[in-house]
Amino acid sequence: MATINKEVILKSVALMTGVESEARVCPSDKKGIRFHFNDKTVEANIDNIVSTEHCTVIGNNEIKVMLIEHFMAACAICKINALDVYLTHFELPILDGSSKKWIEAFQNAGINDPDETKLTVKEPISYLNGKTYLVVLPSDNLNVTYSVNFKHKDLKNRWVSLDLNNLGEIIEARTFGYLAELEMLQKAGYGRGASMENTLGLTDEGYTDSLKSEFEPIKHKILDLIGDFYLAGCNILNFKGEIIVKEAGHTVHTIVAKELKNKLTEA
Repeated sequence: MATINKEVILKSVALMTGVESEARVCPSDKKGIRFHFNDKTVEANIDNIVSTEHCTVIGNNEIKVMLIEHFMAACAICKINALDVYLTHFELPILDGSSKKWIEAFQNAGINDPDETKLTVKEPISYLNGKTYLVVLPSDNLNVTYSVNFKHKDLKNRWVSLDLNNLGEIIEARTFGYLAELEMLQKAGYGRGASMENTLGLTDEGYTDSLKSEFEPIKHKILDLIGDFYLAGCNILNFKGEIIVKEAGHTVHTIVAKELKNKLTEA
């Protein structure tokens, strides 16, 4: 099993609920990533998704766990497929809004037998709904391209491709949102833990903080895609294929990932 060598603990506010949250991440000799809360357990699996509104939520009749996509992306990037995660709150800590601190913790703990299994698909998979589409094509190489069209001067009809030579720019890309919409979101029960420490705000003039890299919000969308696809057992970093995404989000990611799950084959 691809797991960590020793337990790690990370904690911070939770982005959506604003409650302090702690995650104790433990090595496992059983394949799968499982979340435990109040003595209940749910596995990180595409079939256990219960909501994709604002974030990816998994659950069953006994438990739900919110905002797992950054953690799952960290597991994919570190090629980990066996963990038990014990939570003090049903939403994971947001940390700095990216996957960076998760990955640093895993690397400091040491990673045992990273999973290098190469996967591909034998036939195209596509989703199209108006201006939104997500296409997965067979290929001998990995190519991921993501497009957004936000109401922002830098992010109108912008395309960014995944560059494995600069993977750090994806890892450190923070979650984001329109600053003008924050109050409305909070009244609706979302974003109550958002702050300058964990969220990049989009403003009419630019951003609430300096960017980690050019087009950071689009790179965060790629990070979300990595996390969502990993719920279907598809580690994009080990994937041989072409992935093209335009104006999508967690809902579309997971719709395609569910179809992809049954069409994966070893490359």
